[in-house]
Amino acid sequence: MSYLPLRLNMQEDIEAENSLSSSIVDKLPIAVFEYTLFPDEKKDFTYISPYCEILFGVSSAELMAGHLSMFSFIHPEERETFIIQYNKIIASIRPFNWKGRIVQPNGKIKWIRAIGNPAKLKDGRIVWTGIFTNITKKKKIEQAHREIKERLEHTLKGSELGIWDYNYKTNTTTINDHWAKIVGYQKAELEEMLYHYQDFIHLDDRPKYADAISIHLTGKTDFYEVVYRFLLKDGSWRWIMERGHVVERDEVGNVIRTVGTLQDFEKRKTEEQIAKETESKYSALLESLPLGICIHQNGTLVYANSHAAKIIGAQSADEIIDKPVLDFVHPDYKTLVVKRMQGLMAGKPALTVEEKFIRLDGEVIIVETSAVPIQFKNKPAVQLIVKDVTAEKEAKLATRKSETLFTQLFHNSPFGKVMLDETGKVVLINDGFEKMFGYTRQELVGNVLNQFIVPHDLKEEGNDLDSLISAKQVIRIDTFRTKKDGTKMSVIVYGVPIQLEDKTIGIFGSYVDITEQKKTEEELKIRNAELDNFVYKVSHDLRAPLSSVLGLVNLAQLDGNDDSLDEYIKIIGQKVTHLDHFISDVLSHSKNLKLDIKIEPIDLQKLIEKTFTDLNYLKDVNQIKKIIEVNGADFYSDPWRIGEIFRNLISNAIKYRNLGCLNSEINIKIDITQDRANVVFSDNGIGIDKVSLTKIFDMFYRASEQSDGSGLGLYIVKNAVDKLGGILKVSSELHKGTKFEIKLPNHILVASI
Repeated sequence: MSYLPLRLNMQEDIEAENSLSSSIVDKLPIAVFEYTLFPDEKKDFTYISPYCEILFGVSSAELMAGHLSMFSFIHPEERETFIIQYNKIIASIRPFNWKGRIVQPNGKIKWIRAIGNPAKLKDGRIVWTGIFTNITKKKKIEQAHREIKERLEHTLKGSELGIWDYNYKTNTTTINDHWAKIVGYQKAELEEMLYHYQDFIHLDDRPKYADAISIHLTGKTDFYEVVYRFLLKDGSWRWIMERGHVVERDEVGNVIRTVGTLQDFEKRKTEEQIAKETESKYSALLESLPLGICIHQNGTLVYANSHAAKIIGAQSADEIIDKPVLDFVHPDYKTLVVKRMQGLMAGKPALTVEEKFIRLDGEVIIVETSAVPIQFKNKPAVQLIVKDVTAEKEAKLATRKSETLFTQLFHNSPFGKVMLDETGKVVLINDGFEKMFGYTRQELVGNVLNQFIVPHDLKEEGNDLDSLISAKQVIRIDTFRTKKDGTKMSVIVYGVPIQLEDKTIGIFGSYVDITEQKKTEEELKIRNAELDNFVYKVSHDLRAPLSSVLGLVNLAQLDGNDDSLDEYIKIIGQKVTHLDHFISDVLSHSKNLKLDIKIEPIDLQKLIEKTFTDLNYLKDVNQIKKIIEVNGADFYSDPWRIGEIFRNLISNAIKYRNLGCLNSEINIKIDITQDRANVVFSDNGIGIDKVSLTKIFDMFYRASEQSDGSGLGLYIVKNAVDKLGGILKVSSELHKGTKFEIKLPNHILVASI
């Protein structure tokens, strides 16, 4: 029996597989390379896939020709550190993992990642085999980076790896049972060994192991990866690949905790030493990619890597091989996919688009796909690259919703809202803040807020608040702040720290203007005090005359009392009159508080003359000289309140005239303009002492022993002037007289409307 046909068939299969691998790799969005150190110390690329032209801007042929130095592509800012790292790698013949910027000949800058592993060949050459990947987009999208890390972590949990966790503070190590079983030690025994772990590493491998860990612990690398020989329980050696990274440091940067994995690398080492076939390298490369790679012919899947199977919800690629591609495409996108497939089979590449797939469990996912036409086993095929972006899209949508809700809440709030950075500088303010303080966004953004709105005497308070909020405390305080025009207003300030990864990155402030509320509270306190005083005085001043009347009635009824009843009746009449005046003043006060303002034309000359006529009952009123002068335009206001003002002022001037003066007089001068009436009311009466002058407008205050009134007159005057929006001033000199200056708005425009 001849074995020649069998050998020929085997050779054809190997060539087909190599052709397939080369075709697949050539179409991948990565550059696969071999970098060789020759025995004569010459160094250069001996292979690099066509994708290098996209990364470096030059063809693979130009790179392998040796005319362009690899250093010439490195960004000038990173060239020095790259050369140092490069020399160490060449000198120590070790794997490398480098990320950095390159500059294409046209000046375009890209971020790339280079990963390579060395292998010593029998002819003395040392070959680093690896890949260049474009990580420019990855650098910009941190979210995608975190998702990849999460997927790697999930992969570790389900893999056949040794997982360890070392605590530097407690000097304790935890390792999983699976790894103890692989290396032949008891778990407790292995954990105890890890305190002096390097004693079980081959002497030749200890330096690189120590170097890798030392460099990582200083923070120079994101993680460390090292391959070494480990002494097993039975005394034999096994190749191990260890990966680890720091997960916790203290405030000053000292390492607290590291975690990592241990992988049986014996088989991999053996394969690296004996395997020359490129297919094994490229297949491993495809399986390690965080992308779904599929190949379909005539719409049927003929190849899929493990990540593609994971995306579609399969346990392995075997579950989806031989299935129609359209089985996984959402109905809404089938027409689009069919059209793209037709173009691909005609030799046209399909650019990256977003579409929907249906997983095996029925879940709909969002994916980004791109495709290129290739040859697979000497037949036309389509290579499909798939990335699951469902979580990314959902995260972006959730972020947009959150941002929209926050933006609307922030800008539409009727209160003053401000966003500060961690230094107290303004990042954003809303319309409510602009209206409240009078500052525009352009004036405040980028500046320290406290310098604008915190009063000088409260600067320390403002700084303390910022410090407390930055220390993660929520603040609420009643205080004062200053508007742009310099006026102070009472506010409630709420301060909330904005945190990211347990760090305060800013402050959210809310300002509520409570100036009117404060005024209302103060007025309420005054009114409550007045009410208490009012109740007491009314009860006292009502009972006093009534008690006098009742006493006189009782006296008149006594047997044997021969007093004149006419005298009793006269006294009773005086008491009742006094009581009537008091009740009248109380009613006037109540009416002034409750009655709405009614605007009518007022003849002030006639009103004043009528007031004097109504007060003719007062003693000696006819002996007082009256000087009345009214000039100017028509006057519009509330007739009742204007009448009350003049009635009380004239009544007081009559009652408190200087009894020792033969020429008592009342002088009233009024000048009316379109805007207001300026009233000057003066007399030459007994005057008011300085102590009483500040109290005469208080309820029930009597400044003179000569007074027999209710003590409400000037209180009513002051309230009536306030109700009308006027201004009242008083000046007086004891024994010389008193002068009232009143400015009352002229509501002529209101009346005309």
